[in-house]
Amino acid sequence: MCWMTLSAKLGLAMDAKKIERISKALGDETRLRIYEVIATQKNLTCSELVSMQGVTPATISHHLKILTDAELIECRKEGQFVYSRTVPETIAEFTQSLARISNGNRAARSRKKK
Repeated sequence: MCWMTLSAKLGLAMDAKKIERISKALGDETRLRIYEVIATQKNLTCSELVSMQGVTPATISHHLKILTDAELIECRKEGQFVYSRTVPETIAEFTQSLARISNGNRAARSRKKK
């Protein structure tokens, strides 16, 4: 069982920084569209995303990096192609964390090491 699934089952809260990163990643209209396309089509290449979104390969790569850094998608290289797929566990954990916040619970704050 992966960590994200385990943390969701145990009811562990996502830290505030991760909530912010995901919110910012999905807050951009182009990234949200890219995420939706990847979620519905599964395992898309960068060139397939370029043709569907009407933006340059560099722009797609930039948005894919932000989505990857937020752990919303995973990319795997196969030959000369890079395939992207969503990480459903991240959205599940994000949704649970937002539900906790809406119920009056705070997001887990990262503690600074001294």
